[in-house]
Amino acid sequence: MTGYAQVTRETAAGQIGVEIRSVNARFLDLALRIPDELRAVEPALRDLIAAAVQRGKVECRIAFRPAARGEAGLPLDTQVLAQVATLARRVADAVPEATPPSVGDILRWPGLLGEPAGIAAHAPEVLELARAALEEFVASRAREGGKLAAFLRERASAICAITGPLRQRSPELLAAWQARLVERLRSALEHTEAPVPIEETMARVRQEVTAYGLRIDVAEELSRLQAHVDELRRVLDAGSPAGKRLDFLMQEFNREANTLGSKAAAIDLTGASIELKVLIEQMREQVQNIE
Repeated sequence: MTGYAQVTRETAAGQIGVEIRSVNARFLDLALRIPDELRAVEPALRDLIAAAVQRGKVECRIAFRPAARGEAGLPLDTQVLAQVATLARRVADAVPEATPPSVGDILRWPGLLGEPAGIAAHAPEVLELARAALEEFVASRAREGGKLAAFLRERASAICAITGPLRQRSPELLAAWQARLVERLRSALEHTEAPVPIEETMARVRQEVTAYGLRIDVAEELSRLQAHVDELRRVLDAGSPAGKRLDFLMQEFNREANTLGSKAAAIDLTGASIELKVLIEQMREQVQNIE
């Protein structure tokens, strides 16, 4: 499933941003793009994302823009400053003609000015920021999942609209096919000089046609298709991660549609099989995107 989230925060070290995005994939493919200073949080960050996402090609990028020195407000070490002042007075007492140090000289004194904290010092804050981004990311995927679920429900209703009338007409279609076949065979036998009486032959023909009719009866396939539709709706209503379960259901849908097409003895069934395959393929393509 696709999804996107971005969260930024200002810290004493600078601006930290966490961006999470994903595209469709059958399995979880996680890539992290983080500064070297934060490598220590990579295992925790990876576990955090893996616990919330099961499918998709996910990329998590952490950006860091250091604060400018003026923005950072470099700390002044008062103890070092006092030591510098003491030393300056002692030098002036010992060497009166010596030039006193300027402000610039004092500011350049080693250790007087502290350095701003690096991003590594904000590792816990980065993880907190990642949790916020992940929450927004999951919400965006949930919104897309709702749309995909509505799409699947619509296609499931279309499948029921095809199979429902066929389940009612299946005995009628089969009987009509058997009657046409028997009549054709009777017509063919009337133009031949068979040593066996026609009626006796037709009795055997009717037995064979009936037996073959049982083999091409599609009532079972239509019933299983309806059962698969019911299971599809149940899985969607459950709301839990359902991608792999739906993958399996699509295979079963396709299997029944193929069997229906191979056993079709009427143009109605052939057309229905083609329409079902189109609907099932549309569903299968979208199921690849569902977690």
